[in-house]
Amino acid sequence: MRISLKSHVQAGGVLATLFMTGCGRAPSFDILGSYFPAWLICILTGIAGASLVSLVLTRTHRAQLIRWTIVVYPCLAASIAFTLWLLIFS
Repeated sequence: MRISLKSHVQAGGVLATLFMTGCGRAPSFDILGSYFPAWLICILTGIAGASLVSLVLTRTHRAQLIRWTIVVYPCLAASIAFTLWLLIFS
């Protein structure tokens, strides 16, 4: 008995659909009756956190220690946003 590759692919497709659970609900926040996605809130918090770090470094005269600010601050905002996402939604 010879089983073709096509039947294996079809069986794999059937098994894949059986094990897919799908998304229960997209994480979102209700703000004044409008739903905003959670990633948007996380990235805005990350940008605010990076701005706060920049302000603190400027006030303490440590901002000149950062050479590549155009790279450092967006990466800092992203890391704050990703950390917040992992802490709240995982």
